[in-house]
Amino acid sequence: MKFAVAYIDELKKTLDGVNPAAIGTAVSWLKEARDNGRMVYACGNGGSAAIAAHLVVDLLKGASFGRHTRFKVVGLADNIATVTAYANDVGRDCIFVEQLRNFAQAGDVLVAFSGSGDSRSVLEAVQYANSVGCRTIGLTRAGGGALKDMAALALLVPADHMGRLEDSFLVMAHIIAYAFMERAAE
Repeated sequence: MKFAVAYIDELKKTLDGVNPAAIGTAVSWLKEARDNGRMVYACGNGGSAAIAAHLVVDLLKGASFGRHTRFKVVGLADNIATVTAYANDVGRDCIFVEQLRNFAQAGDVLVAFSGSGDSRSVLEAVQYANSVGCRTIGLTRAGGGALKDMAALALLVPADHMGRLEDSFLVMAHIIAYAFMERAAE
């Protein structure tokens, strides 16, 4: 019981340090991509991959079902055969960037999740996306890591605790998705 109370208290403090204006910018960029028929890609490793996949389903189904204007969104960690083929045959750092090379175009959006901010596979994807004119959104820790400076828009979490980082990533992903699902972004 004490642990649960302490964890929740720390999570509340962490969420208090998240920037709502930056989340609002992310919503605007995704709205623009959706309205212009652009692609949205999401990536991350481990728990961050699961959160990226959660964002994908919320946009692909929750924010699109029954709507005239729908999201075109792909989770780059979701095709396990492709991910493992690249990881095994080429190297794990290219698992996302090589998929982007097939699809990404100027005006698309990449949403990248990394707790450390230094995941090579995520950074390679962001670097490539930037180079071809995609908008890049990075969800990462405020205290360090290359992603916070590499992404065009950084959604920063003021924590190093992986649980609170990932909890905050999911909250931000839900805010983004529910802005569309509840038509606040319309």
